Amino acid sequence: MAGTTASPQADPFEGRPIRWGFIGAGGIAHTMADTIAASAKSTLVAVAARDGERARQFADQHGADAAYDSYAALVEDPDVDAVYISTTHPFHQDNALLAIAAGKPALCEKPFTLNAAQADEVFTAARDRGVLSMEAMWMRCQPLIRRAMDLAQDGTIGNVVAVQARMAVRVDYDPTHRLFDLANGGGSLLDLGVYPATFAWLFLGRPDTVQVTGSLAPTGVDDSVAMQWGYVRGASAQILCSSSGAGEPRAMVIGTAGTIIVEPSYQDPPAIVVQTDAGEEGITSEKNGFGPELAEFERCLRAGLLESPLVPHGDTVGILRVLDQARTELGVAYPQEDH
Repeated sequence: MAGTTASPQADPFEGRPIRWGFIGAGGIAHTMADTIAASAKSTLVAVAARDGERARQFADQHGADAAYDSYAALVEDPDVDAVYISTTHPFHQDNALLAIAAGKPALCEKPFTLNAAQADEVFTAARDRGVLSMEAMWMRCQPLIRRAMDLAQDGTIGNVVAVQARMAVRVDYDPTHRLFDLANGGGSLLDLGVYPATFAWLFLGRPDTVQVTGSLAPTGVDDSVAMQWGYVRGASAQILCSSSGAGEPRAMVIGTAGTIIVEPSYQDPPAIVVQTDAGEEGITSEKNGFGPELAEFERCLRAGLLESPLVPHGDTVGILRVLDQARTELGVAYPQEDH
């Protein structure tokens, strides 16, 4: 159950900052390091990368004391309270299980794993070990996304009948680029499609039917994918992701009495627009970046929660299961998966 605890407890850190260790030192890790630096409740103490010199450079840049060329050494570091994982998709499962086996809570970048079965294994291991685990789906923690969900649930726009969401980022085809590398978990669904799929799930939940169409890159990864989700109650969702198209991420929630528009960049929206018969209302916010996601993990960890109610395990697994189905229909399978 979302938000369950092993047992009620006081803040295990007694008010001191949570000490973070990073597995991975790529671009997104720099963003999280900057976010941690701005938090009074967290601090970065260690980083590990396959290239030890890269880890040392990252550590020096962000003020971490320890740098490792071994992930195992990082999770065994007694000064590390929690682990942030930002390696590429095929390594998420092993990296998360490594941290969990060492008794370290894990915040793992999206997509949480390559597929639903891997995600379920990680979450089961975390619950059995009694440690918090969470997908780093920052969109779910953004204040305006939460506000839009509240407006949809309180009847402001009536009953939700449709959701539309797209994510298109043009990347010139290069078979060596990670996005086109099948062995490295490439494809638009896992990199891009996880966002519109999560958005639709937030407002409509698990679909009853899924229709899929799309195209593949020469390397065998999915390039552009469109999904139509159907619900027995009559609602639907239209989801698009593409690594060959371009345009601002846009999303819309359509109800029987109005519409909520979230654009641009619904991962961290600066505004939402609510349109009803009473008129149009704009609700704005500062860009929040990874701040709300980090704050949610901090809150859950200090409270002794094993999962976040904002990013529940069941949703992470369920969304991956839909993406698994879409990949199967398109004929995309990763070499790391059991067949």
